[in-house]
Amino acid sequence: MIQTNSGLRSLVQSLRPMTSSLSKLEAYSCYTSQAASALQQATKPNSYREDEYAKVDWDNLGFGITPADFVYTMKCSIDGKFEQGELAPYGNVELSPSAAVLNYGQGLYEGTKAYRTDDGRLLLFRLDRNAARMKMGADRLCMPCPSIYQFVDAVKQTALANKRWTPPPGKGTLYIRPLLMGSGPILGLAPAPEYTFLIYASPVGNYFKEGLKPLSIYVEEEFHRATRGGAGGIKSITNYAPVLKAMARAKSRGFSDVLYLDSANKKNLEEVSSCNIFLVKGNVISTPATNGTILPGVTRRSIIEIARDHGYQVEERAIPLDELMDADEVFCTGTAVGVAPVGTITYQDRRVEYRVGEESVSRELYSILEGVKTGVIEDKKGWITEIQ
Repeated sequence: MIQTNSGLRSLVQSLRPMTSSLSKLEAYSCYTSQAASALQQATKPNSYREDEYAKVDWDNLGFGITPADFVYTMKCSIDGKFEQGELAPYGNVELSPSAAVLNYGQGLYEGTKAYRTDDGRLLLFRLDRNAARMKMGADRLCMPCPSIYQFVDAVKQTALANKRWTPPPGKGTLYIRPLLMGSGPILGLAPAPEYTFLIYASPVGNYFKEGLKPLSIYVEEEFHRATRGGAGGIKSITNYAPVLKAMARAKSRGFSDVLYLDSANKKNLEEVSSCNIFLVKGNVISTPATNGTILPGVTRRSIIEIARDHGYQVEERAIPLDELMDADEVFCTGTAVGVAPVGTITYQDRRVEYRVGEESVSRELYSILEGVKTGVIEDKKGWITEIQ
């Protein structure tokens, strides 16, 4: 159970103002449930450790849980408004056996990362996008949600409180997981009477065991990730366990992951289990349109904008399987995976190889995106939020 820490004190350092431009999210603005007049001052428990780094083998980080020091929690009151949240030591969460999230899957999650710069600053990427996406998902699952402003402030507090767990530059990132769940007890099928917004963090390395090596993908025909009218377009917790069987079967055969086809016609590309997919043919980059079954990834949107800025023609549309097998290059994008090149794709008995390496489009786009995220390349779009 997470114990409330009553000895919170103000940080000596104050958070710099949020630099991300919310104007780019005009399409989402109608979903913002609350407004905030000013950022709350970040706080940290009295037991906060000022060590520069935690004791972690930074050279051998995988994508597994290594709990950081603190979590952030915020409860929704009866009137549907979220109260001021607080930091507390990392620990288990106490839930009723009849909590809606346990019985009916009423829950969402987001994922973002903190990057450490050479001079000790922490950089966060496009938090407003994550916040707006959570609000859209909350509307779909009949949940109240923190405002964009509350979400961003909470992530900043969590990142700063857990700074010593952020890997050195080039060694990994601090993965930050915001959760929104129906924590109140309910027996009949209905929205929960209470909601909890929670954020925890863990230092991570590469998502795939291959690291930055090209992935091998298997095209799945039996199972589907999402269907029209379902929850495939939001980060509902219910989207992920159903893909485990297909993933396990593919990995037992030596593949990195699974690519799913549309459930209606079984001929158009959808997503890989945990990321979006892109095809390159000449100067044209194509990716499946987000039509309700595909998650509108933050990295996906960023890569589209970067590619267009650098002269590529980018198309968001339905992509038949035949085009995949004829592409010059294929890559995947996601917060956890970054920009991951695909070396081979296997469909039935046919195996196709794709261009990879230093001259590939995915490597070019990856270098630009990572440069912006880590502060090496100037952020001209207002994507970066800086804390120190």
